[in-house]
Amino acid sequence: MSQNDLIKTIRMNYLFDFYQSLLTNKQRNYLELFYLQDYSLSEIADTFDVSRQAVYDNIRRTGDLVEDYEEKLGLYRNFEQRQKLYEHIKQHINDPEKIKQYIQALEDLE
Repeated sequence: MSQNDLIKTIRMNYLFDFYQSLLTNKQRNYLELFYLQDYSLSEIADTFDVSRQAVYDNIRRTGDLVEDYEEKLGLYRNFEQRQKLYEHIKQHINDPEKIKQYIQALEDLE
């Protein structure tokens, strides 16, 4: 797996976590098997008795859909920003002024 494929898989796993409740059962099943359980397109096609192309098209469209949700709602982006701020807080635990700044930044995200 290339570095870009790994990055995309990790991103899709996070997006799936945030937006799976907005997907149909079929969309959820296909994405979960493909990205989380590392099934091949052929294995998913065999499981659901559909063509490999149908699985590919569904995964591509569903991936575009969750990216669109992320663009509009930004749940994953805000999660990443919060994680960075938590790390900064841990690094500056003995600097009350920095802590205040980071807490304010966290509050601004909400």
